[in-house]
Amino acid sequence: MKLDIFSEDRLGITQEFLTVIFNQGWNLAAMEMHTHHTFLYIDNTSKSIQQIAPLFKAIPGVKDVTQVDLLPNEQKRKHLDALLAKLPDPILDVDKNGEIIVANQSAALAFGHSTTFLVGKNVSTIIGIEIDELYKCVDQHIEVTSGGSKFLLDISVVKVGRAIKGAVLIFQSISKMGKQISAMSDKKPDNYNTFIANCDEMKFIESQTVKYANLDLPVLISGETGTGKELTARALHNLSGRSKSSFMAINCAALPENLLESELFGYDSGAFSGAKKSGKPGLLELANGGTVFLDEIGEMSIYLQAKLLRFLQDYSFIRIGGSSEVKVDIRVVCATHRDLESMVNEGEFRQDLFYRLNVLSLKLPPLRERQPDIVTLIELFANRAAEQVNVDLPCFSEEAISLLKFAPWPGNIRQLQNVIFRTIANSEKTIIEAQDLKFNDREGAKESELLDFSAILDYESAIENYEKKFLTKMYEQFPSTRKLATRLAVSHAKISRKLSKYGIGKSS
Repeated sequence: MKLDIFSEDRLGITQEFLTVIFNQGWNLAAMEMHTHHTFLYIDNTSKSIQQIAPLFKAIPGVKDVTQVDLLPNEQKRKHLDALLAKLPDPILDVDKNGEIIVANQSAALAFGHSTTFLVGKNVSTIIGIEIDELYKCVDQHIEVTSGGSKFLLDISVVKVGRAIKGAVLIFQSISKMGKQISAMSDKKPDNYNTFIANCDEMKFIESQTVKYANLDLPVLISGETGTGKELTARALHNLSGRSKSSFMAINCAALPENLLESELFGYDSGAFSGAKKSGKPGLLELANGGTVFLDEIGEMSIYLQAKLLRFLQDYSFIRIGGSSEVKVDIRVVCATHRDLESMVNEGEFRQDLFYRLNVLSLKLPPLRERQPDIVTLIELFANRAAEQVNVDLPCFSEEAISLLKFAPWPGNIRQLQNVIFRTIANSEKTIIEAQDLKFNDREGAKESELLDFSAILDYESAIENYEKKFLTKMYEQFPSTRKLATRLAVSHAKISRKLSKYGIGKSS
């Protein structure tokens, strides 16, 4: 029976409680003392609380005696056990000699033993490192292997004064770290539904993406800057069986060769000057089970191309400065805005690597070839911008829509998004006119040429001026009336008249 004795806080009262217990011949299993409360655990008694309470209430200063389910320390331990059981990372509490005092359920799963088995064992038998070596690695992460899995171990020592009395060991799974990093870098992921596919080209890309998602082979995505290559790569990942694992992305053009190598393959302790003493896993390890997206693969050096090719042969590698081979299960998706085949012919890109990466391919069309999608994209970006800027959603006039539909967009979708966001952020109008659109001169001088409002006399002349420039630009890409008519989905006769009117090319 467990009791809570509420009493005055006076000298000698605890001794009187013990006297009652002794006189009754009870076995006192536990006792806790707090201000005004003394908690007793009397073991193997057949008496009820109604029989026991009067014996203690007869002591001067005792105000009440109640039965409780748990002593305070027991209750704290229950809560601590519940907390430890819910923590996803394996945790071991060890004494100064390395003997395991507490192990949570995640540790039991990670190390392949029950918590009962782990308690009382020396931690060195679990991770192969003596406790004295662990105490030398306080305040840093070290890499350990147990049960075939790799962990980064964080050590927090327990001290009394300056003397170490034990430590709490927290094991972070490298693959789980990858998922956490992936989640943090993708707080508001654009899922596949944000793909706009009204034009035939994008409908084809959509169907191919769905088809390729579960074909666990490398994919090469090509397209101009800003066409949505990373969005497509994320769609491949999210629609695949790897969707619950990490999606790790890196821009090969953003880092110098040595940093890119260490980011991809990681490094062991002391691999180079400035390296972390504990080493560091690379993206390939962190993405184990998931997808690695190598953006701008065409900018990768020949040296790293060779190393990547070696990796793709059996998906294993050795860390920089390391000696043991690491094998991972990942899908590789690459993207480039460059013509890799031309680069192969010019000796700038390895032919064997090109064939390794180009197993499945997706070629994203530029925005200027996606006119049926532009109005939908404008609506999407306008809604996002109005929400972020916290203003009412404005409307776009027909002239503004027309200008946006037929602009050349060298920066593609990203540039269109920038223009919409900039326009809404800088305008208080409920209707956005053509002259309100905020093109950035640095973003593309071509739009500035199209938006020479000082040369506009009236609406009709503005349309004709724009139409002439638009058809001139389109004719460069589709240099015949038939090709251009097919591209713009109008009659051959109409295009012929327009080209003749503006003196563009020759009629066929």
